[in-house]
Order: sequence, then structure tokens, then C-alpha cells
Amino acid sequence: MDDQYLDAFIRESEEAITELNNSLLELESDPSNTEAMDSIFRTAHTLKGNFGAMGFDNAADLAHAMEDLLDEMRQGEMEVTPDLMDLVFAGVDQIEVIVGEIEEHGESGTETDEMVEELRAVLEEGAAAAGDTETTDDGSSDSDESLTTDAGVSDADIDGDAVDERVLQAEISVGESDMLGVDSMLAVESIEGRFDILDSSPSRADIEDGEFEDTFVLYLDGPDAATVDAELGTTGKVDSFDVTDVTDELVSGTGTDSDAADDSGAGSDSGSDPDPGAEEEHSVDEIKSVRVDVDQLDDLHGLVEQLVTSRIKLRRGVEKDDLDSTGETLNELDKITANLQNTVMDMRLIPLKKVVGKFPRLVRDLARELDKDIEFEIEGEDIELDRTILTEISDPLMHILRNSVDHGIESPEEREQAGKSRTGHITLRASRERDHVIIEVEDDGAGLDVDGIREKAIEKGVRSPEELDAMDDSAVYDLVFHPGFSTADEVTDTSGRGVGMDVVHDTVSQLDGSVSVDSEPGEGTTVSLRLPVTMAIVKVLFVKVGGEEYGVPIKNVDEITGTEEAKQVNGQEVIKHNDEIYPVIHLDDTFDIEGETANGDGMLVRIRESERQVALHCDSVNSQEEVVVKPLEGILSGTPGLSGTAVLGDGNIVHILDVVTL
Repeated sequence: MDDQYLDAFIRESEEAITELNNSLLELESDPSNTEAMDSIFRTAHTLKGNFGAMGFDNAADLAHAMEDLLDEMRQGEMEVTPDLMDLVFAGVDQIEVIVGEIEEHGESGTETDEMVEELRAVLEEGAAAAGDTETTDDGSSDSDESLTTDAGVSDADIDGDAVDERVLQAEISVGESDMLGVDSMLAVESIEGRFDILDSSPSRADIEDGEFEDTFVLYLDGPDAATVDAELGTTGKVDSFDVTDVTDELVSGTGTDSDAADDSGAGSDSGSDPDPGAEEEHSVDEIKSVRVDVDQLDDLHGLVEQLVTSRIKLRRGVEKDDLDSTGETLNELDKITANLQNTVMDMRLIPLKKVVGKFPRLVRDLARELDKDIEFEIEGEDIELDRTILTEISDPLMHILRNSVDHGIESPEEREQAGKSRTGHITLRASRERDHVIIEVEDDGAGLDVDGIREKAIEKGVRSPEELDAMDDSAVYDLVFHPGFSTADEVTDTSGRGVGMDVVHDTVSQLDGSVSVDSEPGEGTTVSLRLPVTMAIVKVLFVKVGGEEYGVPIKNVDEITGTEEAKQVNGQEVIKHNDEIYPVIHLDDTFDIEGETANGDGMLVRIRESERQVALHCDSVNSQEEVVVKPLEGILSGTPGLSGTAVLGDGNIVHILDVVTL
């Protein structure tokens, strides 16, 4: 199959899946929304046709069954219920898995027969099927908090050679359900997408027929109980669960590391906090294609033509040793490359909705899992950012949203007791400020407990009591970004937001951005990200310190002066500007380099007050130049005072200063 057509098919399918999810969410919130219903039906029909045309019959059959079911809903023959929507969403999820397989392998191995049968069964039984109680023989469908079952470890039939890691016994309840078999089937399929299922009790068929007492057991191949715990905590349809490592009881000589066993997951439930590392399973895919306007392509073509012409003129000027002509041509090249740079950077810009389009479904599933009522809104999704930045911030944004749903928004009962509406509100808002984009995630939940954060900061040794007393609430809230503030093994109501927030901070910092938290106890929390629209090409001022050269972003520089303005105040060297005091930072001391100037000599680079009220002392100030900045990676990432490196035309590498963390 032609790779070009396959790639176009995959990109279109991904966009259709996102559109389908969001239209389904609109329909779920307002079953009378005919516009959403028509959009859903059209998208499902298009997916069916595209899968059929490309020869992917398994997905085409599934899309066809979904289309028929949606048509019944559209005609008013079937009621839109949460259970029915869960089934449709599960179908969409399976289509998404198939598209992922096609992208990776060129084909799909996913069997859709069972899902198609479930959809057809509901279709044939009509609207009543969505409301009928499908439970065990005694009519009971209540979730038993004690999670007791007759299934024991001895019932499992595990082939030791088939186990790659550890055997984890997961006892699972899907809670009260009108369609117990369907819900159990959805839970099992979702878990199967994350772990190999080695065995089950009762049989898979009985589970999917709802033939079990309160709970069923799956034996999973996974690294440890904590990882399985974290994954089950974010799996739709799983109401509560109990995970136990039973490797040593069932398997010997599998080559697994017994030290990896971790029973910390036992007794957790769907409200447990996902392990930060587990979020990689649900991260937004890297953006692999960009739609380009034809006018931009024409501009690009025109600029390349100009480059070719200038190259010919430059070669002729050099051959004739005509310096005047060569100088003029170099000036031309300057203008052409500047225009070329701007055009290419614009072509890399992608609207935020490319990433946030998947978030409404994420919020819906998590809220339903936690029995919370949440309205989620997105504002400014057409704001554009560089492709690299957009890819990098998808996971941090997803983590912030999870925290808002899990820790921020209270249960409907708690909200009612606090005099709030039962429905919580989360808004993701993006706005443009010159060459930066501000993204805010705002919720009207419980807010952060500032006293609890202070206590946690003292307990973890992040700050001393004296330092905390001198900090205002805003500064205390920002402590949740400190790496030592909270850990995955210790989560409380006050510190829950700290889990993984240091990763959010690190990611945003590496993109030359910043992140902050504002909260009002009982009223809600807002997490704000400030990010550059584009990255890589930055105009810098080169300063010399000893034998080293550093780059200071021009946007951070306000003024360059001699050192005669400097004065000593309380042992600190400072300069005065507009009645404001600017402390002097000696770069030679900061980077432990022996400067070349004596005391009182050198130059001062005063930084813009909006960035940081300081002046940098260096030996000399050299030229200004646009450079391609690469963020620091590996052990150098997060180094105070440095934001990245740039390779100059002569091959030398220059460090770019981060004036905020110097």
C-alpha cells in the first residue's frame, strides 16, 4: 500500500476519532442536540467508508455496527443513556487502537467480533436493553466493598513460560450496572489493552455474560502491584479492585525479579492516585503532520527561487573579486533568509485543539469513574504554538487536568454541603500575549490547603519554618512544583496536587516557559503555564566572562552600562535605576570563572524588571546575533542559570543564560 495514502488515511482517521468523541460528549450532555447527533452519524459513516476502502474490514464492520446503533438513536428509537454511551465510547476506543496498530504495523490484529456482537445485541433488543438490569441470578448487582470471591489462587492455570514479569491477581468489581455483562466486557477489554491476561476466574465467557458473584478475578502479567494499581485506577468501568502479587504461589523459575514484588496496591480503589509514570500509557501521540496553507507554500517557493538567484550572483561576485557586488548580495541574502525563517516558523505553528481535542473525553471518563459531575470547557483552542512545544506540553496539561478532576473538584454531595452546585466546572483557557501563550487550567473545587502545604514543606525539608513564615500564600502554593515536595508513595488531600507537578515544572522550564499556581480555599485553583509561541531561533547578546562567552536573550535586556554606576549597599553591590535598586550578579563568581577585569571595570547588563530586577556583570559585551537554541538535556537539564546551548557559525558552542534562575 502506498505510504502516502496510508499516512493521509491515518491522519484523517485520528481527526475523525477526536471529532467523534467530542460530538458524543455533546450528545451525552444534551440528548436532544440534533446537530451533534448528525455530526456523530456522518463521522461514523465516513470512518466506515474509509476503513472499507483501505481494506481494513475488522474496523469497517465495527464502524458499521456503531453507525447502525447511532442511526437508531438518531431516529429516536433508542434512548441516550450513560450505559449505552459507555458502549459506544468503547467502540470508538477500539477503533483508535486499530488505527494505532495500522500506523505502527501497516495492519491491525485486533478482533472486533465480540464488540460488534455486543453492539448488534443491544441494537436487536431495542431501547429496553439499555435500561434492563443485567445481573446475577439473584438479581443483585450491588458492589461489595469487601471484594470477596470464591475464586482462589489455586483455580488459576498459569503457564510459567508465558509470564514475562510478575503474576498479579486483580479482583475486580464494576459496581452497580444495568448491563453487567457489557460493563464487565468493557472493563476486561480495557485492561487487556494494558496488560496480558494470563487467566481469569470465572471464565472469560462467564464474565462477559455477567455470570459471577459481585467480583471476578483476572491474572495479569505486569511489573508490580503498584503499576497495575495505577493503571486500574484510570480504567473505565472498573469501580473498585484489589491487587495482589501471587507470582511466588503460582510460578517458579520464570526469570522474574522477586524484589520487584510490591503489595502496596492491595486495598486501593478507583480513587487512588495514578503513578506519574503510568501516564505515559495515556499520553497524546507526537504530532507527526502539519497542514500547510497553499499560500505559504507559494511564499516558500518564491523565497527559494530568490535564494537560488542570490547564490548565483554571490558566486559571480566572488569569482570577479567584486566586493561591492558581493556586499549587496549578502545584504539580499540576509533579507531572504529572514523571510524564509519567518515563513518556516509560521508553517510549524499548530492550533492548540490538535492536542486539547482529546481532553473532553479524558475528563468525562475520569469524572464518571469517580462519580463526579463535571462540566469541562475549552477557550482559545485556535491559539497556535510551535509543533515541538505543543507535543511537549500535552502530558503536563493532561496531568494538571487529572489533578483538577481527582483532587480539585469535590463529590456532588460535598459540593452541595458547601453551598455549591453539584456540578463542578473546569476551564482550559488559552490566550496570546505578544510572543507568548498563556494556558490556564481553572477549577471551582476545594482549592489548596495552604497550611497543609506549609506542614508538608517542613516535613519534607523543602523549606524551614522561618522561610515559610516569610512567604506569602502565592509563594507557598508554588512549592508544589518542588521535586521534594511530594512523592507517589505518600499522597494526602493537601499534597495530592504535588504528585508529578515537579515534572510539569521541569518540562515547561525546558521550553523556556514558566508555571504558577493560584488558589483560594473552598473556591478553586488555577494553574497557569506561560510558553513561548515558537522556540529554537532567539536573538541574543554575547557577553564575555574570562575566556568564556555566554548569550543573553535580547528580550531580557533593558540597558548596557559601565560599572561606574555601581555602589556598595550593606555589602552588596547594586545599581540604581528609576529609584529602583538592582543587585549586581557577577557572572565570573556564578560560573566559577576567573574574570579578566579588575574591580570597577567591565560592563553591566541590566535585565528588564518584568523578568528579574538584577544587573549582570561581565568583562565585555560583544555582538548581537540570532542563534538556534537547543534546550539542555540529560544531567544538564534544569541547571540553574542556563536555558540551553547554541552552535555558532564557526562551530563554537555558547551557553544561553536563563536570567530568572541565575
